[in-house]
Amino acid sequence: MPHWHKRYPQDDDIAINPLYARGGESRVPRFQLARHGVLPETAYQIVHDELALDGNARLNLATFVGTWMEPEARRLYAEAADKNMIDKDEYPQTAAIEDRCIRILANLWNAPDAHAALGVSTTGSSEACMLGGLVLKRRWQAQRRTHGKSTDRPNIVFSSAVQVVWEKFANYFEVEPRYVDVTPESPHLTAEGVLQAVDDHTIGVVPVLGVTYTGVYEPVAAIARALDDLQERTGLDIPMHVDAASGGFIAPFLQPDLLWDFRIDRVYSVNASGHKYGLVFPGLGWALWRSVDVVPKELIFEVSYLGGNMPTFALNFSRPGAQVLLQYYNFLRLGYEGYQEVQKTCQTVSQMLAESIGRMEPFELLSNGSDIPVFAWKMKADQHRNWDLHDLSHVMRERGWQVPAYPLPPKMDDILIMRVVVRNSFSMDLANLFLDDMKRAVTYLDGLNGPYPHPDETRQAFHH
Repeated sequence: MPHWHKRYPQDDDIAINPLYARGGESRVPRFQLARHGVLPETAYQIVHDELALDGNARLNLATFVGTWMEPEARRLYAEAADKNMIDKDEYPQTAAIEDRCIRILANLWNAPDAHAALGVSTTGSSEACMLGGLVLKRRWQAQRRTHGKSTDRPNIVFSSAVQVVWEKFANYFEVEPRYVDVTPESPHLTAEGVLQAVDDHTIGVVPVLGVTYTGVYEPVAAIARALDDLQERTGLDIPMHVDAASGGFIAPFLQPDLLWDFRIDRVYSVNASGHKYGLVFPGLGWALWRSVDVVPKELIFEVSYLGGNMPTFALNFSRPGAQVLLQYYNFLRLGYEGYQEVQKTCQTVSQMLAESIGRMEPFELLSNGSDIPVFAWKMKADQHRNWDLHDLSHVMRERGWQVPAYPLPPKMDDILIMRVVVRNSFSMDLANLFLDDMKRAVTYLDGLNGPYPHPDETRQAFHH
């Protein structure tokens, strides 16, 4: 065996710095359990060091997920880390706080009776979407059986720009997905597209309040009116579930007059992500139904709670309760005006960046952050440069910025776009630094010789 095998750890070993090895350890296996453990500070340092390779969360403009909370919230998070949300008998006050959050959201989303609404916290919007889709399918099946009709071949309608969770739902629960293709002229779900896709086997229509690709709202009210008209003409009654993963915590504060929620009778259910613009650490989602009677009884289980029974509806069983408490912390901490101020600040930053990038020669905006604080752009069709948005994304990553570049949905996938998500931790100061780096990166890619310019090297040139 070569002598270096004796001197250096192999690839499946982790070498321990002597300063960390309080117990004299020199290495631990990477892919199997060691015979003996290490001291807690040693285990901590090994994991801590590896995490240094992750990106800086404050510079991650790809994710919608919250990356910052106040120190008091972090302290509460640590204190509640051992709470199991499903164990309502053991943690009755956590269960009561979950119910308060549900009533707050039911009021925020204009349920006819906030105390008659059914809601549940989830691990994220993905689980909440699964539950919303499952209720649509079971309701459709029950209605078909009542009329002696076949329950084969159910379908569900959404745009081709829908988040991948709905593709998973259709696959896992054996429902045909019917995609209304987005186009340059209609970059989101439309009422006309919905009417061409639905039939008597449609379990529901799912508009998105904040499309993942561009951040724009799909026209919930217009789609509902088209379905109302369809029912008047044909008797076909098709419910709607609104995927408000991001918009559910934006529209009530920034566009309060926008009709998208339970004020529309055809909207049976809504989901939103507490860990996105609800401003909570991952993972937390919410699913709400306008009333208990729209959810088939066989989907609701009774659990013991404060000497009685409490209805519960979820896919997961054991899961953390701390995030629910963090959501309630934010509700108390911010109130309506606080949330409004935070979201307005995000929108202002988003619109400033969008306007500035839209003025840059190579780019054309696809959205400007006027719905949720998200915007996207593409290269202008008449631009013939020796680089594309993937190259720009790589150069920005060298400065720490994580900005995704990806194709639009099928039938528009020849168009490459970039997208920025502005979250609460992304300040106007960081936005200006990002914009400086974006301008330098474009200059560099356009043919600047030599190494990537120093941050101060071209700042004055780009200032105006």
